[in-house]
Amino acid sequence: MDPFGLTSIFLACVDAGSFSGAGRRLNLSRSSVGKAVARLEAQMSVRLFHRTTRSQSLTEDGQLYFDHARRAMAELEAARNALASGRGEPSGTLRITAPLTLGRHVVAPLIVRLAAAHPQLKVAMSFADRPLDLIEEGYDLAVRVGATIDASSIAGRRIGRQHMKICAAPSYLARRGQPATHGDLQEHELLLYGRAGTAPGWSLPGGQRQVQIIRSAGRVRFDDLDALADAAAAGFGLARLPSWLVRRRIEAGELVEVLPQADSSTYDIMLLWPKGPQMALRVRRAIDLLGAEMPAALR
Repeated sequence: MDPFGLTSIFLACVDAGSFSGAGRRLNLSRSSVGKAVARLEAQMSVRLFHRTTRSQSLTEDGQLYFDHARRAMAELEAARNALASGRGEPSGTLRITAPLTLGRHVVAPLIVRLAAAHPQLKVAMSFADRPLDLIEEGYDLAVRVGATIDASSIAGRRIGRQHMKICAAPSYLARRGQPATHGDLQEHELLLYGRAGTAPGWSLPGGQRQVQIIRSAGRVRFDDLDALADAAAAGFGLARLPSWLVRRRIEAGELVEVLPQADSSTYDIMLLWPKGPQMALRVRRAIDLLGAEMPAALR
C-alpha cells in the first residue's frame, strides 16, 4: 500500500476514534486497519497511538503527523477538485453543517437536490447548534444564524435574514388574553429556548435601539425549536420563533401571531467556509444554490 493509503487509514482512525470504527467506514477488518497503522509507524519509526484494550489516543508524534497529514490530504483533494472543475461536474464529499431546525427544514432539502443533480457528489451533513471550528472539525461549509466572521482563515457570505414572530395557540389566548405591550409579557407563560448554561429569557428591541430583556420562569424550556412550536400549538404559552418555522401553522390557524410590532428582530443567515487557494467545485455549487434558494425559503 502506498503511503497515502496508509495515511488515509490513519486519519480515519483518528476521525472514528477507534480501529474498528475506521474499519467500518473503510470496509476493512479491524486487523487490517491495525496492520496498516503498524506499517505506517514502522516506516516513520514513531508510535502514533497510545493503545490499551479500552481506548486509544494520539501520541505527541501522532498529533504532529495528524495535523500535517490533514492539511496534505486537503491539498490533494483540492487538486483533484481543480481537475474535476474543468469538467464541470462536482465530486467528492461535501461536508456541511447547519443548525438543527433550520438545517432540517430549509438547508437539507436543498442539499438533497444538489446531490440528486450530481451523481458523483457525496454529502455528509451534521446538524449542530453549538459553536464549531470549521477547520479543526473538517467542514467545507457551515450555515449559521447570527454569526460573524471572526477569523482571518474563514470567508463568509450573508444569504438572508431570519425574522422572529411571537405566537400562541388560540386556546391559550382565549384562556389568558392577548398581551398588548412588552410589559404584559411578564404576566404570561413564555416558552423558552436555551441550551445548558444559557440564561432563559427573551431579548426584544426597545426604544432608541435598546434591547429589552424579558425574563420568565416559564414551565417549558427546550433546546429544540420544533418542540417549542409543538408546545405553543398545544396551548402551553407564548413562543418566539422564526417566521419560516411557524408560517404554515399560522396559515392553518394552529398559531396566532401576537404583538407583531413588539419584535422587529432579525438575524443574519451566513454561509461560512475555510479560505484556501482553490475552492472545490462542490463547495461553489452548494454556495450558489443556497444563496439563490434560501432567501425565498426564509421569507
